[in-house]
Amino acid sequence: MVFSRLAEYLPTSGQSPLNYTDNGGEQSAVSMQGVTGRQEEGFRTDTDPGVSPTTAIEDAPIYRAPYLHAMLAGGLGGTMGDMLMHSLDTVKTRQQGDPHLPPKYATMGNSYWTILRQEGVARGLYGGVTPAFLGSFAGTFIFFGAYEWSKRFMLDHGAPGTMAYLSAGFFADLVISPLYVPTEVLKTRLQLQGRYNNPYFSSGYNYRSTMHALRTIYRTEGLGEFFSGYKATIYRDLPFSAVQFAIYEQEQRIAKKWAGQGQDIGLPLEIFTGFSAGGIAGALTCPMDVVKTRIQTELDPAVVAAARQQKQVKMDSKAATPGSTTAAVVQRPSTASASAPQHQRQAISTTSPSTTLKRHGQVSLDTESVMKALRIIYRTEGLAGWFRGVGPRFVWTGMQSGTMLVIYQKLLKWFELHPIMGDGNTGLRGVRA
Repeated sequence: MVFSRLAEYLPTSGQSPLNYTDNGGEQSAVSMQGVTGRQEEGFRTDTDPGVSPTTAIEDAPIYRAPYLHAMLAGGLGGTMGDMLMHSLDTVKTRQQGDPHLPPKYATMGNSYWTILRQEGVARGLYGGVTPAFLGSFAGTFIFFGAYEWSKRFMLDHGAPGTMAYLSAGFFADLVISPLYVPTEVLKTRLQLQGRYNNPYFSSGYNYRSTMHALRTIYRTEGLGEFFSGYKATIYRDLPFSAVQFAIYEQEQRIAKKWAGQGQDIGLPLEIFTGFSAGGIAGALTCPMDVVKTRIQTELDPAVVAAARQQKQVKMDSKAATPGSTTAAVVQRPSTASASAPQHQRQAISTTSPSTTLKRHGQVSLDTESVMKALRIIYRTEGLAGWFRGVGPRFVWTGMQSGTMLVIYQKLLKWFELHPIMGDGNTGLRGVRA
């Protein structure tokens, strides 16, 4: 009698009903309940006669995590991926937004080493990391909540899997765009600028810090500038997320069939599916990323004109002052060689538009229209202009996506063993979860 009672709680298959990788750790109470639930609901396993292993895998129930678990796992995973690969994102931004022709930064390896050697890690390769961190956690936290909700809604209402994944990716990025774009503007400008008073690269901007950049942009260019490149960001991110998650979900499904172990496909396949999905989506959307970077970092012509006018007024007033010309001549050949450059650096500050904004060498886009910007870039730089920085973008999006999705799956498993909240309306659902 005792053994018969114990047998009711033993699993009949080695499969795990959870939708994340199981590396052989001990089963959670929820996992045991999932097996019992599968028996009660009449789900067939691969031990049932007449059922092939592939059919058993497809019919196996998949656990739907609570939304808070998915959002926290996605937020932490996305942030860790972004922080880990931020230096490559900086290299990509330098290659795409370099205002000089010919561009200073060409190959990925040479650009990475040049920035590291000349500007260091904190102000060089990791410039703009503060707005990147804030935007990444908040953005991915909300993204995964919107993605899971829309995906489940569409699947539960009979939508095909690929269509559900594509639409959910579109919807989730649309939800986070009002929050994400302003942080992207700050991050991109600080990445392009590099260190303060950068003697090695002239970007047209010279912010002391993230807060100083925030105040300067608001004061000189207005609140609307924080949404510069909004349409370009949408045109880039919506197809990126749609393609990324459509590829990822399908690769996960294929990997589970190939592995033949239910939901456990192993860490190498988890990394491969995440990397390939992010890398392919990143390469395909590179032209939109180039347009987004150029629009967000390009100097506003109206602000430049106002800055030059203000600078001319100051120069005219200085020239009208008696003895000003003589004073300028006397100061220039000063014997204190170290003090002269220091005096010049102090004059190049971000306290006024006249000293922050410099002229770009490449053709100005001067538009928020994505299609017009694509035509201008193609006409002046050719097809290569559309794919500036495609190498670091492929590696960055691939590594970021792989890191994010692997950590996402691992954290879902950890949250299942240490739940923050109950399942609510979630639980074991059919294969199309």
